[in-house]
Amino acid sequence: MAEPVEKPTDGPLNRWGRWKVPKNLKRGSGPADLRLVAGSAVLGLVVAAGAVLATGPWDSGQRKAERDRVAVLQRAGGAHHDGTTPDGPKPAASAPAVLKALGATGGLTAPAGASGLDAALTPLLDVPALGSVRTAVVVDASTGKQLYARGAATPMTPASTVKIATAAAALSALGPAHRIATTVRLSPDSRTLTLVGGGDPTLDKAALRSLAADTARSLRDAGAGPVRLTYDASRYSGPALHPIGPNENIAPVSALMTDEGRLDRSDRGPAPRTDDPAGDAARTFADLLDDAGVATRSAPASGRAPAKARTVATHLSKPLSALVERALTNSDNDIAEALARQTALKAGEPASFAGGRRAVTARLKSLGLPLGGARLSDGSGLDRADRVTAGLLARLLALAAGPDHPELRPVLTGLPVAGFSGTLGDRYTATSPATGLIRAKTGTLTGVNSLAGTAVDAQGRLLAFAFLASGTTSAEDAEASLDSLATTLTQGTR
Repeated sequence: MAEPVEKPTDGPLNRWGRWKVPKNLKRGSGPADLRLVAGSAVLGLVVAAGAVLATGPWDSGQRKAERDRVAVLQRAGGAHHDGTTPDGPKPAASAPAVLKALGATGGLTAPAGASGLDAALTPLLDVPALGSVRTAVVVDASTGKQLYARGAATPMTPASTVKIATAAAALSALGPAHRIATTVRLSPDSRTLTLVGGGDPTLDKAALRSLAADTARSLRDAGAGPVRLTYDASRYSGPALHPIGPNENIAPVSALMTDEGRLDRSDRGPAPRTDDPAGDAARTFADLLDDAGVATRSAPASGRAPAKARTVATHLSKPLSALVERALTNSDNDIAEALARQTALKAGEPASFAGGRRAVTARLKSLGLPLGGARLSDGSGLDRADRVTAGLLARLLALAAGPDHPELRPVLTGLPVAGFSGTLGDRYTATSPATGLIRAKTGTLTGVNSLAGTAVDAQGRLLAFAFLASGTTSAEDAEASLDSLATTLTQGTR
């Protein structure tokens, strides 16, 4: 699915930008702990589960959906049948490679050489659909060896693939278990309540209702009467509006907001956004306080909590690992900008676009990644001033797959799965040889298309790759070309 950007917010809601579940994808309804890392429409559809090491919880039922689809395709031999299989399912043409990856044969074939990848990838990179400038890097994730490179050190506009860098920096700085706190604080005289935003863009009405109930209980215990309600969004600083201006792809960046500032009931994709996220959250909280039996003397006003105010209620976000996975799977711009600001706070930088840029860059540098020419102007990739190299993205993905930085693993588990989930859910089909074998972050701006992620090749190796293109004229054609490049990695070259 393309990631539309730079679209005006006036006029009717652009519903085509909403994420939709593919018709052939059964969605789960609860958590699943299935460690499915690669699969294809071939016998078994499961390849080298331990090799990818893409583990971690999904709160969306996504892994259950993958498991269910695997079961269906296993019964059907990886193809659609009309309910009749008199001779039983036929193994797909690539089944031998799958069996080798599963260790069903005496050993793996020798890895493909650089010359084989060059012959396979170079013609696909040279197609007109990929515009005027194309760069590419492929790395063997298990050894760190660079298998293919074109323009590896050339800075390019990454679009949403920059979210990989943002997520890695946040995980490295804060750890996957970190949670963002939203608090309610009561003044020493028990007359002023302050709702204090910590920077959780996924805060929702249910969380506010829980905060209101806890607050009401605390006020009753203290014998407090009516209170004045204020709200504090000062944890973030600098411009709240993204450089692209008002846009249905991102709300004003605020330390206090509910549902990412969305004015409809969506939870992903473009949507009309409020221009006052903090005020809206505070007004909703005021109504919920009233429902809980707490009278407020006036409409909520912006203001910091008084000195020596005590915390009477706290809500913690889901772990950072889950926020990262959601940001990458759905290409969520609001969460990505929050991740950059949380990284800035940890580094002692202002929680602003500029502070996030410095903090994320410094954190990636500390990981030993190649940062020549990099400019991380924002966390989401909506800013055309962003620059990264294919070498940086591929090396970062390989690092996340390796044993030295397990805290980065959610970067892999959050990547959309080809043919299954997120922004790759409708870019591969059940009959594609690469379905399930590719996990990758997409990137789309006008004239810019990118794809960076991992692929399991025919020898069972996990490959990290990054393909960046600029000067493209058709997003659809560019995406098809990028998908062909990634698919080629799964086929192997001998």
